Amino acid sequence: MPPMRKLLAPNTAHRLHVSMPTLRIEPVTDATLDDWRHAHNVIIPDDPLTLDEVRERAGRNHLEVAYAGGELIGCSTVRPPRDGSPVATVIVRVLPGYRRRGYGEEMYARSAAHARSLGARVIETVVLASNTDGLRFAESHGFTEVDRYHPPEGGGPFITLSRS
Repeated sequence: MPPMRKLLAPNTAHRLHVSMPTLRIEPVTDATLDDWRHAHNVIIPDDPLTLDEVRERAGRNHLEVAYAGGELIGCSTVRPPRDGSPVATVIVRVLPGYRRRGYGEEMYARSAAHARSLGARVIETVVLASNTDGLRFAESHGFTEVDRYHPPEGGGPFITLSRS
């Protein structure tokens, strides 16, 4: 006789909670520069960065990497307001295999809070136009397009979106 299986009552499957690994977000250090670079370059293949370029960015921006269950899931950048401007740029990049699990939400909330702590009253983000998941995420969080540009080196276009 085959083993008995416990069946779920109708309409209860949606109430099951699937445990996700805890997200660990940390500032970029010398030990994690290459992880940040890897996530950036996978998500923005039109504008790959070298380790030296990442080091330079880390000197003027706040860079973080995110891990879940020991796996790299993405990175973020906060460009602080400059020269009295109320605008900070927050960019969150989640590797494709980890999207739609809530990780981007947590990373964005943390990065936006950091930008606000630096005096930002307006948050902008920049998304590669071909990154439809990133555009969908930004628009679902109240961002609207304010500019579109092609970098001088080629590639893109990149879309700048803003929200107050």
